[in-house]
Amino acid sequence: MALAAVDLEINRGEVFGLLGPNGSGKTTFIRLLSGYLLPTSGRLEICGCDAVEQSLQARRQIGYVPEAAPVYGYMRVREFITFMARLRGMNGQAVPDAVDRVIAALALESVANKPTRTLSRGFRQRTAIAQALVHDPALLILDEPVNGLDPRQIIEIRALIRGLAGRHTVLMSSHVLGEVARTADRVGILLDGHLRGVRAMADTPDLEEWFLSLA
Repeated sequence: MALAAVDLEINRGEVFGLLGPNGSGKTTFIRLLSGYLLPTSGRLEICGCDAVEQSLQARRQIGYVPEAAPVYGYMRVREFITFMARLRGMNGQAVPDAVDRVIAALALESVANKPTRTLSRGFRQRTAIAQALVHDPALLILDEPVNGLDPRQIIEIRALIRGLAGRHTVLMSSHVLGEVARTADRVGILLDGHLRGVRAMADTPDLEEWFLSLA
């Protein structure tokens, strides 16, 4: 899906929900932010870095969890997170310190030495988020973070995302209105490649009604 005339600024430390149906352009937007795609026009800036001219510096500011929460199934949880930390250029004592920090933050102690292929969907999602946070990025991007989770896991991931606000800026994409309403500080609605509106959740008593008025 091509994007057109998307004028958006995400505030430091907030949880921003990008809401839209499948095919609305959410994945394209995330791929542009994360460097998988390059914009053909306009300007994309991440933490003061031009995403095209300063691509490496911009990507260092990002932690990204795709919808499928991919992990290397033959690695144990701690081994996988350590591997990802080293891929991001971390070395020395900073690596085990960071790995211990995210394992504790994501409550992964009980599975830290288990192969990732044996994890439940909830623990696999936590592991994917842990690797995205290990280098302490300014921006965390979560693509459909509760997709496929059971109700208890959804509640836990929602609380986790809210707990990250302030220390990190969180961009979460979703097609589930209720989840965005419960989690985000502000929400932008993307339809047919166009950003139709942005509102604070505190000023939006009925997200469903607003969405339908724009669709």
